[in-house]
Amino acid sequence: MSQITLEEVQALARLAKITLSEEQAVRMQQEISAILGFVEQLNQVDTKGVEPTYQVTGLMNVTRPDEIIDYKVTPEILLKNTPSQQDGSLKVKRVL
Repeated sequence: MSQITLEEVQALARLAKITLSEEQAVRMQQEISAILGFVEQLNQVDTKGVEPTYQVTGLMNVTRPDEIIDYKVTPEILLKNTPSQQDGSLKVKRVL
């Protein structure tokens, strides 16, 4: 079974910006090792002659026709309800 070290778990936690206690890190080490063991089992399955399944519905390039829906609303009507506007656009406070 594949093993992941406690140091690797702590490094992953730092990368994910999460804090793990020592007991949580040990539990996470066991769980990740179990997951890696299952993946290892999947890698041992013989898949020769099995076609890849890209999608299962049999549909190809399903699209809808482009239709323009006229809601009878102009930008001027929409901007009339805004508290502040400038040059035909919404004016909002700067966000930094």
